[in-house]
This record gives sequence, structure tokens and C-alpha cells, in this order.
Amino acid sequence: MKDLLEKLTSYNIFNYLFPGIVFVVILKGITSYSLLQENLVIGVFVYYFIGLVISRFGSVVIEPLLRKLSFLKFADYKEFVDTSKKDEKVELLSEVNNMYRTLCAMFILLIILKFYDWMGTKAPIIKDWSNWIVIILLLFIFLFSYRKQTQYITRRIKANK
Repeated sequence: MKDLLEKLTSYNIFNYLFPGIVFVVILKGITSYSLLQENLVIGVFVYYFIGLVISRFGSVVIEPLLRKLSFLKFADYKEFVDTSKKDEKVELLSEVNNMYRTLCAMFILLIILKFYDWMGTKAPIIKDWSNWIVIILLLFIFLFSYRKQTQYITRRIKANK
């Protein structure tokens, strides 16, 4: 376990593990759901996965929405790659930027789950379909994440030519 924790980068901690833990704690406080884990080893993996899902939701839903609303404007990707080679602080700033996006996504998901929990009391059939809803939503989040990551790799290759 110690070796595993040593291999976690700051990106993994602040974009996956930290939001996953905070999400689970807040979720238990505001809804009827509890994802808290008694086993520390299982907990680390569960919280990391939850954080990963939150991060991907931020990346494939929140970021494009904010871009479409002109709330965000990104620099040209080639310029980002070139500048990253000259100024290593850009990578750190990008990591912090992604953490903020993940935290925004976390709070939006908490609001959605609070509403879903409330709806479950009004329409109990929703609770009956919860497992399928979660599986289908996770499938879509990771399908779009896969596509986005593939595009990111392709753009990075083109930017380095």
C-alpha cells in the first residue's frame, strides 16, 4: 500500500483522490447515500474512482458547456505545447486549473444527486432503476473521455511536428 501511495502524483491526489473523498463525505451529509468505506485500502480505490468519474464529468460535460457559453476561452493548443517547453510553470498552472474544474464538477454532481435523492422519494421507480442509470451514465462518461483523450493525443502529436 505504501508503494502504491508513493506512486500517486500530485495530479492524481488533487484531481482524483481529494475530490473523491470530499464528495463522499459531503454526499453522506446531504443525501441518503453513503459511499464511505470502512476498509482503508478499498476506500482509497473507491474514492480515487469516484474522483476520476467527477474529473471526467468536468472534462466532458462542464468544460465544453462553459466553452460554449463563452465563459472559458482556451489558448491555441500548439501555443500551449510550445510554451510548456519554455515555461514549466504552465504545466503546474494547468494542473491547478484542472483541479478547479473537478471541484466545480463535484459541486454540480452533488446538486444533481441531492435532486435525484429527493426525486426518489417522490417517484420510487427512479430508485429501482438506479443501478442501470449509474452504469449507463458511467459508460457514456468514459466513452466521451476516451474520445477526448484520443483527440488530445492526436493534437499533441500534430503540435510537436
